[in-house]
Amino acid sequence: MDNAAIAVNTRRMDPVLTLAGLGVGIVVGLTGMGGGALMTPVLVLFFGVPPLAAVSSDLVASAVMKPFGSFVHIRRGTVNWSLVGWLCAGSVPSAFLGVLLMRAIGTGGGVQHAVQLALGVALLLAVAGLIVKAYRETSRRAGGGPSGAPLRVRPVPTLLLGALGGLVVGLTSVGSGSLIIVVLLALYPTLRANDLVGTDLVQAVPLVAAAALGHVFFGDLHLDLSAAILVGSIPGVLLGARLSSRAPAGAIRAALVLVLLASALKLFGASNLVVVVALVVVALAGTIASATRRAALSRPGITGSSPTYVDSNGP
Repeated sequence: MDNAAIAVNTRRMDPVLTLAGLGVGIVVGLTGMGGGALMTPVLVLFFGVPPLAAVSSDLVASAVMKPFGSFVHIRRGTVNWSLVGWLCAGSVPSAFLGVLLMRAIGTGGGVQHAVQLALGVALLLAVAGLIVKAYRETSRRAGGGPSGAPLRVRPVPTLLLGALGGLVVGLTSVGSGSLIIVVLLALYPTLRANDLVGTDLVQAVPLVAAAALGHVFFGDLHLDLSAAILVGSIPGVLLGARLSSRAPAGAIRAALVLVLLASALKLFGASNLVVVVALVVVALAGTIASATRRAALSRPGITGSSPTYVDSNGP
């Protein structure tokens, strides 16, 4: 599909693209994740946009959208600037490298297929990471929540995490939130939930900006696609960021897991029946696991049945 065809299709789908951008923006503001992991597959699967065009357009939209959500968290003081600095030191140059690698793969149908498969793999990694995140949060609640001890930043692992995240984002536009936020929690299990989301959103701004600039330099920018997404995503991310302290994070995370899993399976070419069966199985497994955890936490002697994250900035 050439640029003219993409422009025509975008004009026809502007309202739907805007609604999709609104939904994705709300999820990003609420959880710090889901931008590229949701928007890029939506563009590919539902709007027929070629993967390369979808990746570049989503990155440009994210580079404009995420600062709005970041500003809300900066005002609330829920950002660890030391982590942001080390993550960006690795992710910004690595994002450019990811774009170069994607261009080196080729320019024909082969590269489109390769990017599509890479997107599917990245989404499955994001799903696995979200499940790990939920398990760790439950374990932390059972143990009484965060200890409140000062966070000790680990520069080298954090730098490597940023480099890996930048490479994945440059290749697929996925990972600035969905992957990095999960590994951040693995490296820093005592990091508060609010700080986790705020730190991830802020570090994602220079990361996606670097990857977006790389695509712009190579002529992959589609302003019509990016503009249609931004009309909905900017108010969406502002709303989501404001509601992030009140929203049921567990419900948002569960819905995100199902959406990401469905998108990944479709990118791998799975039939609708396979997708539906997989979603039903995962939903049932999640419900059973959640019920089991609640029963365990309600036993006598088990503390932390109600999660308490204290905001250092006051009520």
